[in-house]
Amino acid sequence: MEAVVSAVRRAVTRASGWAEHEWELVREGPRSPLMHMALDEVLAEEVGAGRRGPTLRFWEWSSPAVILGGFQSVRNEVDLGAAGRHGIEVVRRVTGGGAMFVEPGNTVTYSLYAPPSLVAGLSVAESYPFLDDWVLGVLGDLGLNVWYQPLNDIASEGGKIGGAAQKRMGSGAVLHHVTMSYSIDAAKLGEVLRVGREKLSDKGVASAAKRVDPLARQTGLAREVVIDRLIAGFRSRFGLVDGPVSAVEEARAGELVASKFATEGWLWRVP
Repeated sequence: MEAVVSAVRRAVTRASGWAEHEWELVREGPRSPLMHMALDEVLAEEVGAGRRGPTLRFWEWSSPAVILGGFQSVRNEVDLGAAGRHGIEVVRRVTGGGAMFVEPGNTVTYSLYAPPSLVAGLSVAESYPFLDDWVLGVLGDLGLNVWYQPLNDIASEGGKIGGAAQKRMGSGAVLHHVTMSYSIDAAKLGEVLRVGREKLSDKGVASAAKRVDPLARQTGLAREVVIDRLIAGFRSRFGLVDGPVSAVEEARAGELVASKFATEGWLWRVP
């Protein structure tokens, strides 16, 4: 039935299929939290402008951070005193969704930068599971019983594994990224994030702490092996070629860090 629905959607909307595109892989060394924020915007805009092919990027962190959603308040989400004591930087991304706590080696984070044709005819809610169906398949191949929990969580019998966030960019490209927990310092997370307290987004929806079941426990595999399997799974389904960040993209991202992501106005804005 899903195949029939997909065929009808593609016929009516002229939607493209995954394998119709030449996907590029970005897998590079650790970067600062601010640079990751800027690269997400730059690479999505490059895909939208046709200067880069659709891209899958895996992130490596050079330092710990709290990454706020685009519609969140710093004071509502973060205990700044605790963040300072632990040397944790607070940054804001362009997508919505909840706050993320990351440390080097403790998460598996990836972004998809996709052309609008890939999700043509899908609502935002429908595009979340559609864009992450491949990763559910790979996790299933690793022996995990996983599913998509609306709106944007990857869940398992043991609890939440990860969450997604998304933005349709001005260029038309879709920026979709996911952070999955590989390991977790629950005590530190509890100190830094104001979890369990009522927090309001721009739509007035309360958020609360959710139980997390990390990939290290569920798979028993090293983090690098998990990422290798994810890349291999994507490649076997849709194809994948190396497409590292170019010097032009790197320079543009550096400019965006200085002009936008590192500014007080961006971090402290109240949407």
